[in-house]
Amino acid sequence: MNYREILDTSNENPLDTLVTNGGFCGILRKVGCIGDSLSSGEFESLDENGNKGYHDMYDYSWGQFMAREAGLDVLNFSRGGMSAKWYCDTFADENDFWNPEKRCKAYIIALGVNDISKYMSDLGDISDVDLNDWRNNKDTFVGNYCKIIQRYREIEPKSRVFLITIPRGDNKTEERNRAEDLHRELIYKIADLFEFTYVVDLRKYMPVTDEFYRRNFKLGSHENAMGYQLFSRVVMTYIDYIIRKFSEDFSQIGFVGTEWHNTSVKW
Repeated sequence: MNYREILDTSNENPLDTLVTNGGFCGILRKVGCIGDSLSSGEFESLDENGNKGYHDMYDYSWGQFMAREAGLDVLNFSRGGMSAKWYCDTFADENDFWNPEKRCKAYIIALGVNDISKYMSDLGDISDVDLNDWRNNKDTFVGNYCKIIQRYREIEPKSRVFLITIPRGDNKTEERNRAEDLHRELIYKIADLFEFTYVVDLRKYMPVTDEFYRRNFKLGSHENAMGYQLFSRVVMTYIDYIIRKFSEDFSQIGFVGTEWHNTSVKW
């Protein structure tokens, strides 16, 4: 074993080799997953009359697969159809998700699909954000998305935050691809606003969702059980890569949520 090779990511892409035990994700211990149907383990049913049903089955969410595989406590702050606006306007309050007793060492945010496709939200830009007071953020995707980060940082200032971009698919329109590309650009800009905030860039590094993927890992327009477990390993592998690449950022993760710190290393 070579210690330096463990942390050397210079010749490695984030998803070169999927981890099967969570890798260094295990050091995060308690994670909040903020997202939509994919984060909620939503299955799509279809009855004999052609009627579709959508069912959030959280035990099959990628967050709970992550919890079991990496030995984490994962909280699902998610629901099918979720958008950044809905989360901020009513959903988080109705479900007591701003409660400090639910504070986490890390948050993973996977929002944007419904903002683009379902609600046709104004994506906005970084100028929509007031870093001094989230109450002044504009009512755009960026404004609400950053409000989520700001409010959880009030609860846990040293939490680590991971922002997920939207994977590519070979069955999307040109207009949809442009919107998702813009979403990716904005996610990087958002990450630059906050310390200890990292991009899980699945749009760049995850293989394109194609017919083979849909046949084996999806059930209608959502993932099947295998798809959610696979996505869990994709997320864990990417976060493991981030932790190894920025290892100094995570040296005090054990102290997050406590009154202690160590002044000799980065905090």
